[in-house]
Order: sequence, then structure tokens, then C-alpha cells
Amino acid sequence: MTEDQPAPTAAPAELAPDLRSADRRDKPSRTDSLAAQACTIVGGPVGDHALIGRARFWTPLRVLLAFAVVFLALGWFGKAGCIQQAGADGDLSLDWSNGRQYVAMCVSDTVPLYSVERLNEGAFPYKKSWTEYSDGRSQTRYMEYPVLSGLYQYVSMEVANVWELLPLPKALPAVVYFNVVAVGLALAWLVTVWASAMLSGRRVWDAALVALSPLVLVHAFTNFDALATAFAATGLLAWARRRPVLAGVLFGLGGAAKLYPLLLLGPIVVLCLRADTRHGLPSLRELPRYSETGYRQAIREYQGGAYVRPMRAAGVAAAAAAVTWLVVNLPIALSFPDGWREFFRLNTERHADDDSIYNVITSFTGWQGFDGPLAPSATPTVLNVVSLLLFVVACAAIGYLGLTAPRRPRVAQLAFLVVAAFLLTNKVWSPQYSLWLVPLAVLALPHRRILLAWMTIDALVWFPRMYYFLGTDRKGVPEQWFTGAVVLRDLAVIGLCVLIVRQIYRPAEDPVRRDGVDDPVGGVLDGAVAPRSGARTTYPALLDGDTVSCVHEAMIPLPRSAQVTRSWDRSIAIQAPLRSRPRPVGPHRSWWRRACP
Repeated sequence: MTEDQPAPTAAPAELAPDLRSADRRDKPSRTDSLAAQACTIVGGPVGDHALIGRARFWTPLRVLLAFAVVFLALGWFGKAGCIQQAGADGDLSLDWSNGRQYVAMCVSDTVPLYSVERLNEGAFPYKKSWTEYSDGRSQTRYMEYPVLSGLYQYVSMEVANVWELLPLPKALPAVVYFNVVAVGLALAWLVTVWASAMLSGRRVWDAALVALSPLVLVHAFTNFDALATAFAATGLLAWARRRPVLAGVLFGLGGAAKLYPLLLLGPIVVLCLRADTRHGLPSLRELPRYSETGYRQAIREYQGGAYVRPMRAAGVAAAAAAVTWLVVNLPIALSFPDGWREFFRLNTERHADDDSIYNVITSFTGWQGFDGPLAPSATPTVLNVVSLLLFVVACAAIGYLGLTAPRRPRVAQLAFLVVAAFLLTNKVWSPQYSLWLVPLAVLALPHRRILLAWMTIDALVWFPRMYYFLGTDRKGVPEQWFTGAVVLRDLAVIGLCVLIVRQIYRPAEDPVRRDGVDDPVGGVLDGAVAPRSGARTTYPALLDGDTVSCVHEAMIPLPRSAQVTRSWDRSIAIQAPLRSRPRPVGPHRSWWRRACP
């Protein structure tokens, strides 16, 4: 070795025999400026030669769940100020003196609901009634929440009662109840984070904003909305995995907790309508002719067709959602009809919420509303009609967008637009409703800096809201400070909608589709080619795109009773010319002939 030759270098250890790496996974430290700056805390961006996806324990999902646990803990501490106890040991009460709940900004509906909904009496929701007086008239009241949310409160109350009977640390019943509710809501949000990570596909780190959202710090325990987000996210995950029945069941359960998960069926139906073709599968009425085992097998084969025919999948999901919602609601509706109707009665008679756009206009202009001056107990009939019509018009516009865009939009994009339209046009936008948008926004518009700005603005609305309720006589803020913050929040949400519409019309700018991915949430829609012009489609007038054969890109599975040649292969069926594809033998030849003429 000469002096001019460098000394040979040796690796500190032998190279691993397995050098596989998940290089397709998005690397935020190299593709996102915000993540690149934040990762300097933990050593900087990922290396050029790093093996991705080889961590044994700290997988991306576990890291995301750890982030979520930290933020949920901080969210609990934010609400802990409202469960502080004061007084002697024998006479404890919640310390809400001098507007403490507003000054500490720790308001959570779960604490007062323990007594307001008569849970402290141990009564069954929807059966227990009480009388309230307003404007000199009496009103019989019941549990005001949808069935699944009401039952969750009842079960939490029973668990809190069991806690009191056990030799465990004691506290006020309302405090124990809040903590039991918080544990369940935390688990629900962890499920939301898990489902969002699974739906993100190769961009798994996008779900970090679901775990680290500022809205989690403020609203995770404000109300029971984390239950609905869990059902909505898992419903989308089931749809993405081509399980339309399970997706419908989860959407139905979510609708029994909060109505918004049922709204997600709208975008699914619209996109399936666009991608569907009636030229491929026999109807349920026709299947028994080709089935050897009768109607039961025919139903199974019809359901099997839902894995590939978009409109059939959408119909199965919608039917499953409706049946599930009825199964949950009917026992309560039949046993306690007045209690079951309370949720609908209250929302019909409810006036414009403080956070709604209608109240904002009133705050700045003095406008008396569509119905004029109303007594607190009067029903705002015109407002109800106007808000409903505005939402219907918005949905029609979103549907038109989904059917006519140059390329089929992603499910998450239309889902965000529908839920955002509902919140913007509705007469009620409770602050915790913003949690509904978090998973959808992350999946629809994965731009971390933009989403973090919106979430921060939305979370900060809580501060003027609390000090507005505190009152100016106790050093609070005027109403316009609060309603001005609401305007900023609404503008931020509208801005997100504009960016999503822009990406729908310019799919090349969509980061999700940048690397050849179509729609990770699409399920049967993922990779679907639009029906050819002039084909027998469910909605042919507005469709135009690539020619497709009778075999969908996702592959039409043959009826289970069909016998096929041994050379049948899914990849062959997808790629081979139509006339050269292997065909089934036996009684299903006519089915195939009609499906693939």
C-alpha cells in the first residue's frame, strides 16, 4: 500500500443478509419542508441508504399511536380544571366558582350532562323524563342524544357506579363519570388514528396530523364525537378493503351515534355511479337460473358481485347502513317513542348556534334572522328550510363535480367537501364538530403546513368562545371577537375546499396520485377505468374515459358454484385479450356469454 492510496474502510458490522426496503413509502423529512425542519430534533432527514420499514418495534403505526396518546393526555389535562373539587371532605362539589370553567377554558359537555340528563339518578336514557320551564310554559324533556351516544353515556354511568363500589380512590360521581367517558373517547380516537394510517397507504405519515392535531388538544373530550369519527374512519377502511357490508354496518353504527357518518355514503354512491357499468353481472332475480343450490347461493353470488361492480357495492353498503341504523334505533323507538324523538325534536326547534354562519351575520349586522324575532321555545321554521336547501344545493354541486371532473375524484376528496358543506350550511356547528373534518382533511389534502394552519385556527376559536361566554362584566371579550374568529375558521375551511376542487380538476397536482396511485380509499373504485363512451352505463351521458372490458380492473370473481378451467388466472383475465381468456365450464357458460359478449 503506497502513501497516496487511502486506507481501506470497513463497515462497523456485517451487512444484513436481507436488504429489502419499503422505498415506495413517502419520506416526509425529504418531501415536506415542515417535516424536514421538525425532524432535526431527532437527528435529521432519513439517510440516502436507509432501509425503510425495517424497525422491529417502532413502526410508523406505533409511533402515530404514541403521538396520539401524548396529545390525548394533554387534552385530558386541559379539561381537568373543570373536575377540580372544593369543600370539606364530607361536602365536596365541583369548583366552578367565578366562571372557572370559562377562565380555565376547560368546558366539557360530559360533566354537566351527568346531572342534566339525569344520569346521576341511574335512570335508563329515553325512558326517564323530566319537566323544564321556559317562557312560562312547561316542556317534557328526555335524553337529547342519538341512541348509541345515549347508551354510551348510560354504560359509562354504570361503570362509574361500579367504580364507587370497589375499594378504589374515591371522587365525586361526576368526576368518575367524566374519566370513564374520557377513557372510551380516547380509545375511539386511537381507532380513528389507526384507521387513518391504514387508509393513507404509502403516505402513512400523513396520519400524524390526525394524532397531533391541535383540535385533539381542545375537543377530544368536549363531547362524544370521537365515537362517530371512529365509526366513520373504520367504515371508510372497510370500504377501501372491499368489504361493503362491513362498511355499511360501521356507517350505520356511526349514524346511530352522530348522523354525519351516513353522509359519507353520498360521495361513494356518486363515484360508483360514475364508474359503474350495467354490462357485466346478472341481477339477483336472474342468478337462481345459473345457481345449482337455489336462492341462498344466488344471494351469496350477488354479494360477491359487490366486490367488483361499483353500484352494487354502493347499494349493498347503503342497505347495510340502513339496516344497522334501524336495528340500533328500533328497540328504543318502539319502547320509548317520545324519548327517541327527543333528538329530532330538539334539533328542529333549536335556533342558530353561536358558531353558525347565521349567528355571525346577526352579530355583525343586527339581522333578526329568516324568522324574525323568536321566543326561545319557538321553532325557526324558515331557517330550517333554508339551511336544508343550501345543503342540498351544495350536495348537488359536489355530485356534479364528481360526475363531470376530467378524472374521477378520490373518495376522501368528495367526502370532505360534503361534510364541510354540511357544517358551513347547517344552523349548528358545535366546536367539537371540527373533529369530523380532521381524518377526511388528512386523506383528501395531505399538505401538512396548510392543514396545520387550518387546525390551529379552528382550535384557537375556543379561546374567544370561552371568554365571550364569561361575559364582559367579568373581563371577557365582546361577541364580535368570537364571531370574528368564527369567520376566520369558516374561511379556512372554504379555502381547503377550494384547494381540493383545484386538485380534482388538476389531478397532476394531487400528491396522493403523483406516483401512479389512484385512490387508496376507493375500494372497488381504486384503479377502475371509466366505461367507454356509448356503453350501457348507469349514468352514460356525463361519462367519458378509457375503454373497459367486461372484466373490471379489480377482477370480477365468478360465482362460487362455477367451475372454471385449470388455466384460469386473475392476472391473465386482467391482461389477456377478451377472446383468449379462459372461460368457465358447466351451467355458468351462459352467464359468462352475457357478461362478456
